[in-house]
Amino acid sequence: MLNWGECKMRVKSFLKLVEIQTKIASVTPFAFGVLYTLYKYETLNFLNILYFFISLLCFDMFTTALNNYQDYKKAIKKEGYNFEVHNAIGQFGLKESTVLLTIVVLFALAIVFGILTFVRTDLYLLVLGMLSFMMGILYSAGPLPISRTPFGEVFSGVFMGLMIPFLVVYASILDYSPLTLIINNTSIVFSINWVMLLPVILSSLPAVFCIANIMLANNICDMEDDFTNRRYTLPIQIGKKKALILYGLIYALAYLDIIFCAVIGYLPPISLLTLFTAYKVYKNIRVFYGLQTKKDTFGLAVVNLVLIMFPLILSLIISLII
Repeated sequence: MLNWGECKMRVKSFLKLVEIQTKIASVTPFAFGVLYTLYKYETLNFLNILYFFISLLCFDMFTTALNNYQDYKKAIKKEGYNFEVHNAIGQFGLKESTVLLTIVVLFALAIVFGILTFVRTDLYLLVLGMLSFMMGILYSAGPLPISRTPFGEVFSGVFMGLMIPFLVVYASILDYSPLTLIINNTSIVFSINWVMLLPVILSSLPAVFCIANIMLANNICDMEDDFTNRRYTLPIQIGKKKALILYGLIYALAYLDIIFCAVIGYLPPISLLTLFTAYKVYKNIRVFYGLQTKKDTFGLAVVNLVLIMFPLILSLIISLII
């Protein structure tokens, strides 16, 4: 007879292993990319986007599971700060073979649906997708994972906040030839249609900033343990005081970008209503300045992502309806 309690535990441990609550950092820019494509370019290739989304979600879960596995294997300090609770492998007593199998399956699914996306698009999307895959793997694996360096914020922000909506747009506007490569007997000419692509690049910067700040908040909260475990992240390199100043400055840049894009027409004027969330974001920043812990205040970075990106997404929906 099937033991439903065990099934539930397996699902719970899987969701913990892939940290399903953090997938908002990839789903949000994806949703923004879909709605921005409809708003700015008035088109959407549904099947391309569906394949891309499945590949994206599986790869995001793969990198998180791989990162948790790497942390579990490389951890020096395994007691005294709730190690068993922080990592799903220790918390649920998962077998390493089971974790590795999960990682392989998620990666295989990401590859399969990535190939399906490429078959329906072009070589440029394949190259950008492969670059994203490579960065995702290097972020968590290798002799010196990016997540253990001062560059984690930059890579996570760019490859999640910018690359995701960029690829969503690109997969739907192929007929406009946004990227072209011409090879003849004397020259190789690569061209980018900036008129088509610059709007989505600039309009995606709030997502870039918010996702980078989630990583920054995570690293600020983990400074002591990261140093012990030889993770020399950005806050460790520049110090907590400067890291906190940078944390607040990045949110200011997100709001300035929204104003700029709305003024020049890359975002609808109604997007300026997002500015009304600035006061709540500011209050969350002040709370984080007072206390930096995973349990109590790290979640405020995720809340700030919602406070900035959801009104922005809603403004696109309203503009499409109107």
